[in-house]
Amino acid sequence: MTRQAPASAYKAAISYGWVGRVAHQAGLITMGATHPRTSGAKGLDGGTLVLLGAGPGFWPVLKAAPEWNGPDPVDRWSTRVIGQMALDLGADAHFPFGGPPYAPFIDWALKSGRTFSSPVGALVHDTVGMMISYRGALHFAQEFEIPEAVAPSPCTTCAAPCTSTCPVGALNDQEFYDVGACHAHLSTDEGQTCMTGGCLARLSCPVSAGANRDPEQSAHHMKAFHPS
Repeated sequence: MTRQAPASAYKAAISYGWVGRVAHQAGLITMGATHPRTSGAKGLDGGTLVLLGAGPGFWPVLKAAPEWNGPDPVDRWSTRVIGQMALDLGADAHFPFGGPPYAPFIDWALKSGRTFSSPVGALVHDTVGMMISYRGALHFAQEFEIPEAVAPSPCTTCAAPCTSTCPVGALNDQEFYDVGACHAHLSTDEGQTCMTGGCLARLSCPVSAGANRDPEQSAHHMKAFHPS
């Protein structure tokens, strides 16, 4: 956690919509929120937690940023940009990297009411499907109005192509993610489709189209997951 001083002129008028507008300017999107006092979100006491993720504008912003030409550009960019947002808005910044220990982002995502567990175990979001990329979260001391939880999960009315699309069955509805099978496939010629365009199972989720993900961005994440 990065503790920031509440030195913001915006603090008194803070709202979920305001956070969303500030996030949008940075290439991020708000991916849900929760009130820890009532939801029981792990590791937090009261206030309002807002989850931030990579939006359609994220990739060009990142490539134009000073972090792009150094190591771990996504995490370093997230630390700087979301850290500054926290400072400006009077919040605490949390990140899904930098551990152990790690912030409980899976718990927070599920408590937001906009993210669910898919038939293959991976998280699925109501607007970006399985192409989730949480970059950080802002925890505000004050409670303010947040969007109502989405119900039910988009998976309840889906034919679940994610359960059968993976060429080697690494993601399926029978067992937990087979990381070894996935890595082995990515090392083959056939696996280059996943390496250059992103995980086929995650892309098969109909809601994933809402992420408007640049294939180059997916390729970057795949290379980080499976270095050559």
